Amino acid sequence: MTGAGNHVIPNVHFRKVNGMQHGRMNRVMMRTWFNQPARKDRRAKVRKAKIAKIFPRPAAGLLRPVVHPPTQRYNMKLRLGKGFTIEELKEAKIPKKMARTIGIAVDHRRRNKCVESLQTSVERLKTYMSKLVIFPKRSGKKGVKKGDTPRSELKNVAQNTLREIIPIERPKLLEKCRAITAEDKEFSAYKKLKKARTDKKFLGAKLKKQAEA
Repeated sequence: MTGAGNHVIPNVHFRKVNGMQHGRMNRVMMRTWFNQPARKDRRAKVRKAKIAKIFPRPAAGLLRPVVHPPTQRYNMKLRLGKGFTIEELKEAKIPKKMARTIGIAVDHRRRNKCVESLQTSVERLKTYMSKLVIFPKRSGKKGVKKGDTPRSELKNVAQNTLREIIPIERPKLLEKCRAITAEDKEFSAYKKLKKARTDKKFLGAKLKKQAEA
């Protein structure tokens, strides 16, 4: 039934389900996904072919640093960054032009904001360099350059197939239940923060007073 007045007679197409139909319960405009298993198999084959092509280099590509994502929402997590800074390479004693040739990603835009991140990246670079195997470019004695791994050590070298080359050591955020100690009861987070803010506020005046004395 329609309301009062001259209206169009309702003709709603209730029989249409998931698009147009052709004949009784025979849908002709539905998106199917029957090729999903075949595509999965194809992607796996492409990955294997790529890994075999770049042998003996690591399957993951270039070595990247471990960084904290931006914003307060994600900065407690760890992930791989774009590349190592010039300062990190300098600390690890790796020339920046050589770094890219031995599978280390370099990012000249990134800056180190704290000593901890710098030390973590330097340790990662040193671990990588201790395990690095450099193949000579050509056969024969003339093809061997300074820094290349001796040919005796190049037999049966396994390819690194790890996702991150050197796994990221993620800290355990969950702590096991324990009894509350007397020290925990005495501790006040409010007083600790209040003291830190006060110290920061009067630091300039304190240093000025010390300089004058």
